[in-house]
Formats: sequence, C-alpha cells, structure tokens
Amino acid sequence: MSQTPDFPRPEPPPPLAPGAAPNPPGPAAAPPGEDAGAQALAEALRSSFRIVKFLMALLVIVFVCSGIFTVSPNEVAVILRFGQPVGMGSEQLLKPGLHWGFPYPVDEIVRIPVGQSRTVMSTAGWFATTPEMEAAGQTPPAFSFLNPGVDGYTLAGDENVFHARAVLKYRLQPGLVLNYTFNFADTTNLLRNVLDNALFYASARFTADDAIFQAKNEYNSLVEKRVKQLIKDWQLGVDVESITVQTSAPLDVVPAFNEVTTAFQTRQTQISEAETYARSTTNMAAGLASVIENNGITWSNQLVQNLAAEARSFSDQLPFYQSSPRLFTQRVLTETLSQVLTNAEDIFFIPSRADNRPREIRLQLNRRPLPPKAPGTPPR
Repeated sequence: MSQTPDFPRPEPPPPLAPGAAPNPPGPAAAPPGEDAGAQALAEALRSSFRIVKFLMALLVIVFVCSGIFTVSPNEVAVILRFGQPVGMGSEQLLKPGLHWGFPYPVDEIVRIPVGQSRTVMSTAGWFATTPEMEAAGQTPPAFSFLNPGVDGYTLAGDENVFHARAVLKYRLQPGLVLNYTFNFADTTNLLRNVLDNALFYASARFTADDAIFQAKNEYNSLVEKRVKQLIKDWQLGVDVESITVQTSAPLDVVPAFNEVTTAFQTRQTQISEAETYARSTTNMAAGLASVIENNGITWSNQLVQNLAAEARSFSDQLPFYQSSPRLFTQRVLTETLSQVLTNAEDIFFIPSRADNRPREIRLQLNRRPLPPKAPGTPPR
C-alpha cells in the first residue's frame, strides 16, 4: 500500500460580513513557468505585427512611387487604364515631364515618338534586288520575262509595263497621334499600301515613256497628290515631308531606252543651242540695225540743219544782191578766191578784155622737177 504525499491544504476564505455579496470566482493563478512563456510569446507577436505593418507601409509607398514615370522630349505618352485612354481630347496626350499613373496591370504607359522622321518604302512595282546590290549600284541580270511573285511591275496607260517605287518620309501629326497609334493594327504597313496604290493609280494615267522620261515630273506630282489625299481620307495622322519616286524601264530594254533617251537629250541640246544662237544673232542684227538707223537719223538731221542754215544765209544775202548785184558778185568772188587761193603755190591772174573777147595765152613753163616721193608719202 503506497503512501499519498501530503500537499499543503488551502486556507478557507475569511467569513463574509453580514449583507456582503460573495466575490465571483477569479481565474486560477497560472503556474510561475507558464506566465513567463505567455509573456514572451505575446511580445514576439507584437514585434512581428510591427514589422508586418512597416513592410506593408513600405510596399504601399513603393507601389505608389512605381507609378511615377518621365516623358522624354520629342515624344508624348498615353495612359491606358484597363485598355482605355485616360482623359478626353488633348488631355489624353501627356507632354514631356514627370507624370503618375497606377502601376501595371491597372495602367499601361504607351510612349509615342512624335519628333523623329520616319520612312516607309514601296517596292511592289520594282524588280527583285538586294540591299548589297543597291549599295553597290548594281542591278540584277536582265531577262526577257518577269518572274511572278519576285519581280514587281506596274501597268501604264498604253498597256506597257515598267518599274516604279517610292520612298515616303513623314512625321506624326500632334493632334492625330492616337489615330496613328491605336486606330490601325499596323500603320506602317498601311502607309506602304498607300504608296503602292498611288503608284498604280498614277501609272494607269500615263504612258510608260511619259512616266519614265517625258513627263516624269507630272507623274511624280500625281503620286504625291494621291498619297496625301488617301492619308487625309483615312485620317492616318501623319504629315508628309517628302516623296521620292523612281521609275525604270524593264531591265532587258534599258539599253535601248537609254539610247532613245540619249538621242532625245542630244536633240533637245542642239535645239536649245540653235535657239540660243538664233536669239543672239537676231539681237545682234537688231542692235546693228538700230545703230545704222540712229546714224542715218543723225546724218539726216545734220544735213537738214546745214541746208536750213545755208538757206537762211542765202535769204539773208538776197537783199544785198538785189540792191547792188555787181558789187555783191565781186565781193562773193573775192571771198571765194581768197579761200581757194590760200594754199596755192602759183597764182596766175588774167584780167578780162574790155571788148569781152577771149584771150589766147601760151605759157611755156620750165619748172624744176619735183624729187621722187617715198613709198607711203601722201601726194602734195
């Protein structure tokens, strides 16, 4: 028979005072070991909750700050919230600077470069070539036929075929950026189709010779006009900077076409030279004729003036002649003889006879011979 250990018995509670309510039974006092463990666990839980709260606050801050983004110069941005642009009208386009939006997947930032020039090329009407051949300035071998699916071509209005391609340089319109970015699945490919359409449209309205050489500028102008019209009709949201169009005859007839072109250019050069010569000769003849005409008018004016002066002189001398004809005659004769005989070496004067009959005079002059003249000496 085992003995039961003696434990201290609890003392009975003191007796209650008359009329006092008994105290409710309290919790049983925990053993000393269990109270220390509970306090340590509670302290650990409080520390964990503090760390969790700090981490949650930090995550919220990081989440909010991750929505900050920068729009660079020469570009705009659009915030798509659940796939739809945020804002109305021009407010949808964010200018360069700092902006904020909800992080992905709530918001998606679409950046659109608007300041750079873009290029698209149409080769649907061009023969097959490679970038290496283009850089070297080479063309593929010429055949008398076109390879379907490889060689492109366009049909002219005279039912001849030729090759044509175009390069379009453009920029985005600031007001229609959303059209270019969101309204079409592949706007670059659409612009290439626009160039193809313009080339075929213009080719059908020109002969092959006109499109390649004779009326090349008009052909290029029609292609550019067609491209701009389609861009405007479809609201593609681009501004055309330049359109470069290149045409070529089929490769197997290029040598013959070049000979015709060279002959035409030579013809035009000779015609231009002939027209230039004709204009210069005509201008020279007109100038010479004007000089001759002016000289004739000047000489005519001088002659008329001299005759008028002589007529006035005769008119002024007429009263003197009428008053004394003999005296006037002698005076005029004397003045004339003085002018005539001024430089004469020998002067012979034979007076008239009183009976007015002629005289017969016989002179025998034995003058000393003159010395011979040197060549080129003017006569005396």
